[in-house]
Amino acid sequence: MTSTAELLKGAAELFPDEVVTSAHVRHLDLPGAGRFALITLDNGLDHTKPTTFGPQSLANLDAAIDQVEAEAAEGTITGIGVTGKPFIFAVGADLKGVELLKRHEDALAIGKGGHEVFKRLSHLAVPTFAYYNGAAMGGGVEVGLHCAYRTVSAALPAFSLPEVFLGLVPGWGGCTLLPNLIGADRAVTVVIENSLNQNRQLKGRQVFELGIADALFEGADFLEQSLVWTAAVLRGEIVVDRPEIDRGTAWDQAVERGKGIADSKVHGAAPAAYRALEIIANAKDGDLQAGFDAEDTALADLIMGGELRSGIYAFNLVQKRAKRPAGAPDKNLARPVTKVGVVGAGLMASQLALLFARRLEVPVVLTDIDQERIDKGVGYVHGEIDKLLGKRRIKQDQANRLKALVTGSLDKAAGFGDADFIIEAVFEEMGVKQQVFAEVEAVAPAHAILATNTSSLSVTEMASKLKNPERVVGFHFFNPVAILPLLEIVRGESTDDASLATAFGVARKLKKTAVLCKDAPAFVVNRILTRFMGEIQNIIDEGTPVEVAEKGIDPLGLPMSPLVLLELVGPAIGLHVSETLNRAFPDRFTVSQNLAAVVKAGKRGFYVYDSGKPELDPEVAALLVQGDSVLTEEQVRARVLDAVAQEIGLMLDEGVVAEAQDIDLCLITGAGWPFHLGGITPYLDREGVSQRVNGKPFLAPGVASVPA
Repeated sequence: MTSTAELLKGAAELFPDEVVTSAHVRHLDLPGAGRFALITLDNGLDHTKPTTFGPQSLANLDAAIDQVEAEAAEGTITGIGVTGKPFIFAVGADLKGVELLKRHEDALAIGKGGHEVFKRLSHLAVPTFAYYNGAAMGGGVEVGLHCAYRTVSAALPAFSLPEVFLGLVPGWGGCTLLPNLIGADRAVTVVIENSLNQNRQLKGRQVFELGIADALFEGADFLEQSLVWTAAVLRGEIVVDRPEIDRGTAWDQAVERGKGIADSKVHGAAPAAYRALEIIANAKDGDLQAGFDAEDTALADLIMGGELRSGIYAFNLVQKRAKRPAGAPDKNLARPVTKVGVVGAGLMASQLALLFARRLEVPVVLTDIDQERIDKGVGYVHGEIDKLLGKRRIKQDQANRLKALVTGSLDKAAGFGDADFIIEAVFEEMGVKQQVFAEVEAVAPAHAILATNTSSLSVTEMASKLKNPERVVGFHFFNPVAILPLLEIVRGESTDDASLATAFGVARKLKKTAVLCKDAPAFVVNRILTRFMGEIQNIIDEGTPVEVAEKGIDPLGLPMSPLVLLELVGPAIGLHVSETLNRAFPDRFTVSQNLAAVVKAGKRGFYVYDSGKPELDPEVAALLVQGDSVLTEEQVRARVLDAVAQEIGLMLDEGVVAEAQDIDLCLITGAGWPFHLGGITPYLDREGVSQRVNGKPFLAPGVASVPA
């Protein structure tokens, strides 16, 4: 049988560029509790480079455990603790290494290696403690689960088992140990529900309340307080009582709840959640080794699957490419922004005003056509600030300051005379926007950026009648502004580098994911979604029942069905964008007369929710005029995917964005498309659609797939 050291040595050879984590052992004398060994996990870098576990890092922890195991056997120590460097406990396996794996047996070695090292902590001759002092994710959470006791810092900002989100399972004990510690239902919340809700994180207090940690201490003196508590445990003064786990029907119900969550989120399209639930289900009998073996197998299978490779690709897009936007000018060209103007005071404009005030902390002035609208817009912003205060997201003095920053003015000259960045969010009609920009240019300083939040109109045409069209830039947000990270930054034909650099600088301060787009109709997300939705609408119009057309897309595991998305966007906006694209590309984009009829009838969508579930509105059904061409779900899916692959191919040929990676980044951050699709192009490649439609894949082999 291969030893742990041999397993890790072999894995380390496959991963020469690992950022190695060391495991330092130091000794402390605990009052009345003897000599204590503390292992600190540290990669030698600051908190912006979190500690991870690659093969060499696991070998270092293994060696540290060799040392403390010998000391425990000799009786020279009374306990062992594990903690992290400042602000970071550990954030799990190093995904850069996972990307390099080409063989199932190498993937299996990673799972077994982690298990063999971590489980030694539960077999030592003295009690073991984990001190979650900072961010803990994945394997970082799991190394602590193998200890007998855990404490957590109240200042801990992020704690999760995010593997299912990426297309993996918690594979170093998470699926097996967590339900045996806190019960299956709470484990399903952490492993499945939080993961599939865009990788929702737990704070320190929640970790304690869930029963994952035995004690909660303030961040300022967290380690000292943890060691005082540890000494009391070792002296027998504190006895940790954990509730008995319900291993009856409650366990089975929890697993069923998890399946319901997975079905609603990924519709069976991605295997990770279901594999994790199988392991949780089988952990009911408390056989830990059987659970660890199942985790190893699931981990290896998933590492060699397309969904994980797409998940890692998507993760890298969001974490790395998003921070270095392709084509962005030199940031040193950016001009400072000390005041912002917002034209319009409707819902979108008000959301923008709130975001600019919170992130830039500069004065923001709203204007509109009458005082009543302005008052309503400013009132909305102030109300949202009060909500943040009520939720304790901000303090009273900060709320007062933010409210003072956001004001309104009927007089554009007074409001915008000293503004550096002015954004319009008025009606989506070219003439209206050109008039607004003409009025703003007349009163704004010569250096001010004029930004448009248009979702589909030409930025070049909008700027064409201005004296200084070079300072006009597209700045397209996605609704809801506070939640969706994407910002499509559009360069018009005249836009200069300084204006563009300023726009990217503002985007960075707004904490948005900025993607540079060419000034092409509907830019990226709306163009793809309109082609996608338009094809479904065509299929319905031609005669396929609505529910069949919708179900055909289920296997993609999108966050919501096409017609529910249309409801969120608003049928009138959907119709408007389809009309814009129909004018630009009449051969591919149609204007559905059924959708036009729904809009004319004033309907907010295709569905009613009287039973709690979406059902076709009888009034909408009566409006639909359909042909007699009925497709199967498979035919629907093939036709829609072919259309999307064609459109993306054309967009890349036109240079709308730099690369396919930017298309995927836009769909993930602007439309919430899942990580397991990698946005969309890895999925189209994997399913052979790209080859069928365009004669070539979008991505090079190994980019979002197993390397050859």
